[in-house]
This record gives sequence, structure tokens and C-alpha cells, in this order.
Amino acid sequence: MSGLRPDLAIIARNVAHGARILDIGCGDGALMAALRDNAGADARGLEIDPVNVATAMARGLSVVQGDADIDLADYPDASFDYAILSQTLQTTRRPDRVLDHLLRIGRRAFVSFPNFAHWRVRASLLWGGRMPVTRLLPLAWYETPNIHHVTIDDFRALLRERGVTVERAWFLANGHPTSAAAANFRAEHAVFLLRRG
Repeated sequence: MSGLRPDLAIIARNVAHGARILDIGCGDGALMAALRDNAGADARGLEIDPVNVATAMARGLSVVQGDADIDLADYPDASFDYAILSQTLQTTRRPDRVLDHLLRIGRRAFVSFPNFAHWRVRASLLWGGRMPVTRLLPLAWYETPNIHHVTIDDFRALLRERGVTVERAWFLANGHPTSAAAANFRAEHAVFLLRRG
């Protein structure tokens, strides 16, 4: 799945052939198109940005404009094999409720997010005393859509509280897989495949 962002490539490689998927925060539809074209997926999308909705629709994808914080409640239980939330969890008002909906709507859920406990973020705060601006977090604190600064350990604690099972987890540094050892410190991004209980 060349051309996909590293977290999306992991998701694309691990979705079963012919699966029904809902990609929440689907952006321009790059992952949906890859899953449709390479895995025969029945891909649907929900996206808040009207420009991204138009781009995805121009690719022949089924995408509606909507807000994960509000509109996921309208989807029926177990209506998809996978609900996907890539690089969107930290932009939602209530990530805990969004996670509950993902696991209600999909039999499984993929969640990927930037790890705000990565050593570069910590160093920037420690030595510079300011929120970091990096290649992976390129916007100043006042421009970023990120409203919750989640870490891998925070996310794991939320999963334990909610009784969610982690089927698999992948950790990325510089866009490449890295060990799960000390992932909260070493990984820039995380991808989790989840299921209820």
C-alpha cells in the first residue's frame, strides 16, 4: 500500500479482504480508496472538512460530512467489520465516548494517534518550555486541531477502564516500526486494533 501514511499502511495491511469499514475522519479518502482497490472493502467515510469530503467523493467514495462527536450515535450497532479512527482521537471533544461508539459500530476498531509523550516532545517542553513544533506536529499550539494530548500509556489506561481488548498494537518512530518496549517514550505514533471485551 505504497503512498499511504505509515499508520494507514499498517491498517490497510491488517483489514480482512471484503470487509465492511467505516473510516471516521477519513480525510481525502486515501485509506478508503486503498482498501476498496486492494482489499475489496466496502468502505464508507465520515469527514468534517467539506473540502476533504469533496476530494473523497471525486475518488468515487461514499463519504458524508459529519462530526465524530455528534454523528456516530446515529450508526446502528455492529454495522461494520471495522471502525477506523486514524489521527483523529486527539481532535475529538470526548475521546472516551467516541471510542465507545467505535466499538459499538464496528466488531473491531483501529485507532491511531500521535504520542505526546515521545522523547522529542518531552525534550521540547523541558529545554524550551514551549509546546513542540515538529515534522509530525507541525502547527503551533494555537493552530493545532489537537485538543487532547494523549499518550500511549493514557490510551492503554482508558482501554483498561473500558474493558477493551487490544488484539494488536504497532508503534512507529520516524515512520518505521519500533519495539513495544518503552513505546510511551520512543514511539511517535501508535496504532491499536481493538475489540470489545
